[in-house]
Amino acid sequence: MKKYRKRVVDDLLARKLLGMGAVLVQGAKWCGKTTTCEEFAKSALYMADPDTKESNLQMADIDIKALLKGEKPRLIDEWQIAPKFWDAVRYHVDHSDGFGHFILTGSAVPPDTKEIAHSGTGRIARVTMRPMSLWESGESNGSVSLGGLLTGKEFTSVESPDHRLEDVAFMVCRGGWPQAVQQTGEIALDRANDYYEAVVESDVSRVDGVSRAPSRVHRLMRSYARLQGTQSNLSVIKKDMQTNDRSTLNEDTVASYLEALKKIFVVEDMEAWCPNLRSKAQIRTTDTRYFTDPSIAIAALGIGPGSLMSDLNTFGYLFECLAIRDLRVYASAHAGTVSHYRDADGLECDAVVHLRDGTSGLIEVKLGGDRLVEEGAASLNKLANKLDITKTSKPMFKMVLTAIGKFAYHRREDDVIVCPLGCLKP
Repeated sequence: MKKYRKRVVDDLLARKLLGMGAVLVQGAKWCGKTTTCEEFAKSALYMADPDTKESNLQMADIDIKALLKGEKPRLIDEWQIAPKFWDAVRYHVDHSDGFGHFILTGSAVPPDTKEIAHSGTGRIARVTMRPMSLWESGESNGSVSLGGLLTGKEFTSVESPDHRLEDVAFMVCRGGWPQAVQQTGEIALDRANDYYEAVVESDVSRVDGVSRAPSRVHRLMRSYARLQGTQSNLSVIKKDMQTNDRSTLNEDTVASYLEALKKIFVVEDMEAWCPNLRSKAQIRTTDTRYFTDPSIAIAALGIGPGSLMSDLNTFGYLFECLAIRDLRVYASAHAGTVSHYRDADGLECDAVVHLRDGTSGLIEVKLGGDRLVEEGAASLNKLANKLDITKTSKPMFKMVLTAIGKFAYHRREDDVIVCPLGCLKP
């Protein structure tokens, strides 16, 4: 069985437990939340266990404090099944000394409920866990550190992993699901399809008890997959859906379906970056559309690695989703976030990594090849020249992040780094 590296979220969780009474680890189903949290917990309650679910729900209604008893940290897995846990944990933390009392996991945001009276601010920290990055699955050699780039650390030219373009196509289609990473061939690819079917047939309705037609969920996710990496608004998504849906459809319906997908961490859109500019260019603030993992888009489209190899334009958009997933994982290790830039002049930047102290880095994502790398570098330099560095910190680096490449070499003459995704780590 393939051995992969420690998850990036491990260090985040360990740090949060040292300074907060409880930690909520949330993210998509099957991304490894329970397995990770079990390594930190000294006792556990599994709310989704079919053998004890009904009795646990009854106890939660009668005497929820009884379910909190156990050696600490105590894991409450899938806590949202009984939303009363939130206030019960918060109350326990308020009246207990020390930190690290509870770990909550959730693969869905609970529906709006009167059972939750307090936000948990100052008591319960939130950590988002995503499917595995290439570094975590052992498919990146980690020769280039994102954290190092953000602190100005120099690196020399290094060889990249011996990835062919078809290898990257497989990684995009397989995704970062821990079980899939352990498998090969069609068996590994099946994992994303199984996940997709579960979302369409039940999960998207179960999250808030609102029945949603699987056929319409399928059309929405297929449209979303076609619009990956764009700033398409609801009207565009609705129009794309209506090419195969003759029934009445309005933007409110589309919005409600998308909100349900966000609540189960299937969709994770990216906010816009709004820096100070020397010019008066109007910045577009619409979110960029992304699934949490590129394999979800692949499953929604019903395609595979061969399809990507024969359609490099689609491959480019879906590789971008893979790159954004990994950048989000790596940035989280440094309490950073990832956003995008686009202005009214048509200038774009696929990813802007920024830290709380204002440090940032600019990244363009390309499959590879001299022409695309040159296009990405030109775009990065143009944006860098637009920034008003008297009001905005100068970016620590500019990078073209590629699917393949023989080397990750430091600075070109224009100060742009070219780096294959298979070289990157936190």
